[in-house]
Amino acid sequence: MLLFMAIVLPILFAIFIPLAYRSIKSIHTGWFVLLAPVLLFLFYLRFLSPVQQGEAQLARVSWVPSLDFYFDIHIDGLSLLFSLLITGIGSLVVLYSIFYLDKTKEKLGNFYVYLLLFMSAMLGVVQFDHTLALYFFWELTSISSFLLIAYWYKRDASRFGALKSMMITVSGGLMMLVGFLTLYVLTGTYSIRETIAQVDTIVTEPLFTVAVVLVLLGAFTKSAQFPFYIWLPDAMEAPTPVSAYLHSATMVKAGLYLVARFTPVFAYSEVWVWLVTGIGLLTLFWGSLFAVKQTDLKGILAFSTVSQLGLIMSLLGLGGFAYLVTGDAVETFTFATFAAIFHLFNHATFKGSLFMVAGIVDHETGTRDIRKLGGLMGLMPVTFTIAMIGSLSMAGLPPFNGFLSKEMFLEAVLGLLHADISTMTVAYLVPIVAWVASVFTFIYSIYFVWYTFMGSRKEEQLPKVPHEAPIGMLISPAILGSLVILVFFIPNVIGDWLVKPATAAIQSTAFTSAADIEFYIKAWHGWTSPALWMTVGVVVVGFLLYKVLPKWQPIYSKWPERFTLNRGYDSLMDGSLTWNRALSDRFMTGSIRDYLVYMFAGMAILGITTLFTQGGFAITTEGLAPIRLFEIVLTIILVGSVMAILITWSRLTAVIALGGVGYTVALFYVIFKAPDLALTQLVIETISVALFLTAFYHLPKLDKHYKGKEDNRFRLGNFLISVAVGLTVTLIGISAYAQRQMTSISEYYKETVYTEAGGGNIVNVILVDYRGFDTLFEIGVLMIASIGIISMITLRLQKKKKGATVDEIE
Repeated sequence: MLLFMAIVLPILFAIFIPLAYRSIKSIHTGWFVLLAPVLLFLFYLRFLSPVQQGEAQLARVSWVPSLDFYFDIHIDGLSLLFSLLITGIGSLVVLYSIFYLDKTKEKLGNFYVYLLLFMSAMLGVVQFDHTLALYFFWELTSISSFLLIAYWYKRDASRFGALKSMMITVSGGLMMLVGFLTLYVLTGTYSIRETIAQVDTIVTEPLFTVAVVLVLLGAFTKSAQFPFYIWLPDAMEAPTPVSAYLHSATMVKAGLYLVARFTPVFAYSEVWVWLVTGIGLLTLFWGSLFAVKQTDLKGILAFSTVSQLGLIMSLLGLGGFAYLVTGDAVETFTFATFAAIFHLFNHATFKGSLFMVAGIVDHETGTRDIRKLGGLMGLMPVTFTIAMIGSLSMAGLPPFNGFLSKEMFLEAVLGLLHADISTMTVAYLVPIVAWVASVFTFIYSIYFVWYTFMGSRKEEQLPKVPHEAPIGMLISPAILGSLVILVFFIPNVIGDWLVKPATAAIQSTAFTSAADIEFYIKAWHGWTSPALWMTVGVVVVGFLLYKVLPKWQPIYSKWPERFTLNRGYDSLMDGSLTWNRALSDRFMTGSIRDYLVYMFAGMAILGITTLFTQGGFAITTEGLAPIRLFEIVLTIILVGSVMAILITWSRLTAVIALGGVGYTVALFYVIFKAPDLALTQLVIETISVALFLTAFYHLPKLDKHYKGKEDNRFRLGNFLISVAVGLTVTLIGISAYAQRQMTSISEYYKETVYTEAGGGNIVNVILVDYRGFDTLFEIGVLMIASIGIISMITLRLQKKKKGATVDEIE
């Protein structure tokens, strides 16, 4: 229960934020909010030692036990790593936001409610073992991130970016849900751990590949993989604390978590490993290539995030090959998983600091346009230092943590060539694509820091006079920047306590605990290391290309805008809007008759189709009482009266025929020995006929030549639908009687009406006792309607007393 309370703690804090925001004006609301992530970070630190020793933390909270729905919490090395990132980076982001968001100008109550809602959602995603619970919180991340991205909702770009992110990620989430349900069909369980235990029996099933693709669609959309990455750059319209949190350490990492978590299930499929590796490499290359095109600081970081996510995704894909190979090759690919987790941690540190740097520059200069910036190093020395640390780490240079994991990435892709897992020539393209993407990564890293802080100043183009940020805004990025350097010198502390337990959770067939993993992180691999010379090549080629950047950067403008993925998304949305409007105009006519036609036609088609395709139709005459002559006569009178109502052109005839229908039904009740129902029916029919005759003078004329709104011409379509509905109800009734599986409830009524309910009239007892609540609610509805009628009559009388005319009252 304590583990579940930890997940919902941010939501509990969020409940009191509006009160704190309105009541406590003297201090920033963020100071109250900061307690939640800090407490949670300290709470999860307690599990470092037991998790490292292979002792997972388990808990269960009932949800819907009858449907096998539980909040099953499972904290292993992978879950713990993400939980610490979510709460640790979350604490720094909240601290940063206190100085970034003005408490007098911003609606901080809304901001922190959305932020804490998102924090709880992410904790649920990475800790729940139940796939439906995971999906619930997965979509909660989409909704809360939508609110965060649209925080400045008066800006068109913010609303557009929020809608775009939600449309893409929610669509992927729905595909993922179908994948989870497919897994349930295959395994009979919603538990991820139990699914892993059954993987040997489901891997050969045809639906297994379907589940692979559907789950990957959810992961790819959330982690901004190609071609779904287009939502991430537009999401940069969010406040910088949101970008630093969602797009460096949390939301975009959810897809990576999903791939890592389901690797023990799906990595036995080559479709999985090649899709994850291939899409990851393509995203890595594509993001790094187009990051150089951007002129907005956050735009550069957005595409760099896309690129880095692709790098981690490709490493997870390579790690999946460990489930397909044997012998020494297993170590090669488990090393790729180790590198993926290490870079995931490193990326959170240097990218979080860089987003905060971008926010500082924007906050203190009034712009993020790199064409207007320059020469800020002397004015903002601390910000420049943090930016340099983060950028060089992102570029993969020493002495920063990004260098270590980038070297491991290059070693992993080179290991693919020697594993002899496939004769596919595409395997030889992997190191080439990785190296080219690394070159562009070096370029955009230098591009980000140099164009902002070096060169000549352009103060005349800046909306504000630039100056260094206040100390409070520098604390969080400085802490992250310090971690970037610290991890380089003591990488195996992070490796032993965080990376190895997470790797063991993913590579569960190769390692039972972190103690089994013997990988050692080091900066120097010797002069013979191929990765070292690949890095040298990246630096040399990247530096040369950067020097001539103005000469080749304009090539990006040559690509026609109408052929971009963003234009495709816009066309799809515009087209769907037009199509939906046309469809809506066609069906939403405002006519009740049309709506009834749609509903009855659909009911008849579905009912009859299901009845016959599923073998549900059956007829039996067993137990039927003989049909007597007067019953046949009454049936003919009943049918004749109904037909008379439909074909007559006389109102008086229609009213009399309607009464005939009611009185004939009352006679049936008499024959079937239900005198109470017969009396009720007679009273109702008498009152109905009397009311019709009383209002007869005011009824509109019924003229077969009338061509107004009430066109009474015969309609063949309506006639066929009416016949189909009647036939459907009749056939279902006959089939239900023929296939009765248990005794009618009427037998229970007859046996207990006197002994249990203490009544002698079965109809009255049913209405008052057996259906007591139903009758009570019906009385309640009548009471509400009566109060409404009395209120309208009273209002009308009051207005008449004041001299208002009837038209004015109406």
